[in-house]
Amino acid sequence: MNGLLEIVQPGIGTTVQDGGRAGHRHHGMPLSGWLDGPLARAANALLGNPADAAVLELRGTGTVLRVKAGPVRVALAGRIVATCLRADGGRSPLPAWHSATLREGDQLLLGTAESGCAYLAVAGGLLVEPQLSSRSSYWRAGLAGVLGRAFRPGDPLPCGAWGHADPREWRCRSPWTASEGPVRVLLGPQQDHFSPDAIAQFLGQDWEATAAQDRMGLRFLGEALAHVNAAAADIVSDGVTPGAIQVPANGQPIVLLADGQTVGGYPKIATVISADLPRLAHLRPGTRVRFEAVDLEQAQRVLNDERARWQRWLNARETYLPPGTVDETALYTSNLIDGMLRADP
Repeated sequence: MNGLLEIVQPGIGTTVQDGGRAGHRHHGMPLSGWLDGPLARAANALLGNPADAAVLELRGTGTVLRVKAGPVRVALAGRIVATCLRADGGRSPLPAWHSATLREGDQLLLGTAESGCAYLAVAGGLLVEPQLSSRSSYWRAGLAGVLGRAFRPGDPLPCGAWGHADPREWRCRSPWTASEGPVRVLLGPQQDHFSPDAIAQFLGQDWEATAAQDRMGLRFLGEALAHVNAAAADIVSDGVTPGAIQVPANGQPIVLLADGQTVGGYPKIATVISADLPRLAHLRPGTRVRFEAVDLEQAQRVLNDERARWQRWLNARETYLPPGTVDETALYTSNLIDGMLRADP
């Protein structure tokens, strides 16, 4: 049986995302997809979903969902507070890092993602209509999500099928924690457009994340970086990718994110390594970071460490029976008679 969610209040910055729209960049189509892949995959893992199942990416506040047809099993990943308003009038928190089953008529009130980004997964995944092999919202091109636009009250969110017989829920004892320290980068490919002093300045100062940020990119503010000359502030447009750090004529870096364009005409001083790119989804305005240069071998080692950390987290999941729930399957398959009783007349 498939469930159905309905948007009661759209909230701010809430979109449908999956692993992204790979294979279409030669058509000028951004990758899109979730900003923090490990966090989104963790939400799916708490439900036994495929790793790339479509989820809700929560970046603002005020989203309210109603179960139109249920039950629907959900899981939250990230630093976020949510409340379930039951159809029978009850009210209970829905903690992150747990799965929970919602019944028809229940409403889910989603708070603010405290670190800037969180994910809500549903068992079976969100089954909005895919476009160009992805369910990821990309509003600039009117692709996927719900009719390729921002949510509106009453919009449906169809959910995949899942088995209802097992009442056990999933949880993880340890919350997912992001890496700390400098954001690691590979220098280039146009570092020759900057003097050695400018490279040292880029790596040696704190950069402040500004309010000029969305799914396309994030602007930083600091002491301006000087190009080797005025002409070096522009290049013939070439390919860019999420994580590319462009530096326009004003000397203030721009890091491209999941919805970043496919080509750009500003020189790229560096590129954020894959393992650290999800951290940028959590940088609120005013947050200060530093960049650290690494080589390709170090970047690969860090990525392998992140994959190992993910596997440890995955292995730490456990099932539990919610209070007041009877595991009927286990009850019916158990031997309820142990030994014999004899009643004499």
